[in-house]
Amino acid sequence: MTKRSRTRFRPLHGLLLLDKPAGLSSSQALQRARHLFRAEKGGHTGALDPLATGLLPLCFGEATKIAGLLLGARKAYRTTAMLGATTDTDDADGQLLRQRPVPSFDPATIEAALAPLRGPIIQRAPIYSALKQGGEPLYAKARRGESIEAPEREIVVHALDFLEHDGTRLQLQVECGSGTYVRSLVRDLGETLGCGAHVEVLRRLWVEPFRAPRMYTLDELEGLAEQGDAALEACLLPIAAGLADFPAVTLAEADAITLGHGQPVRPDGAAPADPVAIFAADGRALGLGRVDADGRLHPQRLFIWATPHGE
Repeated sequence: MTKRSRTRFRPLHGLLLLDKPAGLSSSQALQRARHLFRAEKGGHTGALDPLATGLLPLCFGEATKIAGLLLGARKAYRTTAMLGATTDTDDADGQLLRQRPVPSFDPATIEAALAPLRGPIIQRAPIYSALKQGGEPLYAKARRGESIEAPEREIVVHALDFLEHDGTRLQLQVECGSGTYVRSLVRDLGETLGCGAHVEVLRRLWVEPFRAPRMYTLDELEGLAEQGDAALEACLLPIAAGLADFPAVTLAEADAITLGHGQPVRPDGAAPADPVAIFAADGRALGLGRVDADGRLHPQRLFIWATPHGE
């Protein structure tokens, strides 16, 4: 029996816009991609359910330092809501809980049911979610059959548009802030309509700042991997691409060296902001910082090449 060779990982820094397939968790998709790229370090920017497809930004190497910023970014989804049935997970992967007849709805009725789900709202998370209680994900407690009171929290739904209604299915497009569960929106919509609903299909369209993303499927990446590292690396975006929506401060060489030693600097024209993206004069991203009320730039998370012990 031939032994399978172990992946030889390497330092690699950048962002990959992955088109996650259905059937894989975000962590499984990350590990598949990380092994293809042989990246020593990787992380994703907010989980997609196994049922969901679409944009999952992956961070390799030093890009993991900005993953938290992308996690909190605005996102957009397209979803198909199946009316007349509720499940324990609020999506098609769950166990059926209840079936109800689906009345005939006109667009005005659907619009009236959607209206309370827009704007800043209080949302109850699904019991099958990665939110933690007592240091343990809710889904682990739910799988053991424990009684769970799912937490409520304030979220922002910037847009919730009705696209199409075909019998028992509703097509919706959602634009929302961080922490929003589309499954919960669909569940609550179904209850307002009186027939129940769950997510049948879910696709993430974009995540700020990647509004028109060129995504790569795992199949595409596997094909490129056969051509060598250079073909794969051409798919990566520089870390700077993930900082496009943040205020930028460009430093002269002397200030960049001072900041790299952990000391604040006072660059010309820097307005108070937190966070700011810090760049060298040659355009390289150096990291994240904070500009205080006095115009001093303080380092927060610098990339290794910006520090004395860096590459």
